[in-house]
Amino acid sequence: MSNDQGTVHCERINQVALITLDRPRALNALSHAMVLRLHDVLDQIEADVSLRAVVLRGAGPKAFCAGGDVIALANSVRDGSSLHRTFFIDEYRLDWRIHTFGKPVVAFMHGIVMGGGMGLAQGASLRLVADNVRMAMPETRIGLIPDVGASYFFSKMPAPLAAYLTLTGAHLNASDALFANLADARSRVNDPDALPALLTEIAWPTHDGLDPLQPLRQALVAPSAATHLDGAHLPEQCPLIFRHFDPVQTLGTLVADLAASPSEWAQATVQTLRAHSPLMMALTLVALQRGRQLDLPACFQMEYGLVQHALMCGEFTEGVRAHLIDKDRTPSWTIPRIEALDEQVIESALRAAQRLSPERLDHEPS
Repeated sequence: MSNDQGTVHCERINQVALITLDRPRALNALSHAMVLRLHDVLDQIEADVSLRAVVLRGAGPKAFCAGGDVIALANSVRDGSSLHRTFFIDEYRLDWRIHTFGKPVVAFMHGIVMGGGMGLAQGASLRLVADNVRMAMPETRIGLIPDVGASYFFSKMPAPLAAYLTLTGAHLNASDALFANLADARSRVNDPDALPALLTEIAWPTHDGLDPLQPLRQALVAPSAATHLDGAHLPEQCPLIFRHFDPVQTLGTLVADLAASPSEWAQATVQTLRAHSPLMMALTLVALQRGRQLDLPACFQMEYGLVQHALMCGEFTEGVRAHLIDKDRTPSWTIPRIEALDEQVIESALRAAQRLSPERLDHEPS
């Protein structure tokens, strides 16, 4: 990314705090400064008894949030600074706060929503999608695992579907996001700039005891659209996904099974997987399996160790170099082929990740 670190704005509209991620030239990718600013803004909202709810949006028409500033993080690893450690701790604590915030949080997801943007949105009380949303967790393509709580929120869907979406980084439209339980409803509007006018329409109840989300739903959700799935691709793909993406099997077995299938979908999926980091895909399968048995803070703790291992072993910096810096699209992975993976390699990586795991992250920065 550029030297533009972005900023975060917060305005008050009809007892709602409207938070805007403002870094549109970088698709609102999160810098460390933006993460820390979001912590400060949430502190202020929490202390203000006149504010009833929070709405999160991204600036500009192209993205809610494309993730974290991965080039800055890769540079931090190369330069030996501490950014790649402190960023993830502060980011995960921010995501945890959204999951547990004492006031309703609405995420307005439009355009690109990936990586760290998913971390912000998936903890929201109401996850809205615009018609132009493009959602994905593409981390294995750049030598990382899906993090920001992915091992937790992907456990809310069938295991084969979770494995497919995280290993391939498949892009989802609004209908697919609803089908996969990564969104709650369609938004009444597609333009984030149209939100202030909708917020002025909220009719807050004059007495306690009502669902605090109900006025927000009435103002922001498209009529009769909460389960509208026209245009979804996942439902027709699910028979193949459930046949081939049994996450209990090894990555090598999974890919061999796909390669033996005559379907065009299976062959295209094999080609996608062969371009991604074999080690990170194998660790992703482990994280998904373990995440079904863990609470959210423990998932963050596990993911932090795995992410730091990806950074320390060079997998992430190589993926970022190949896809975002040099753009030669030919990363040289630490394990070059899926067939070269074995249990010893995976166990060694898991032990290294365990040593890098911090204390639980379910508290605010000191």
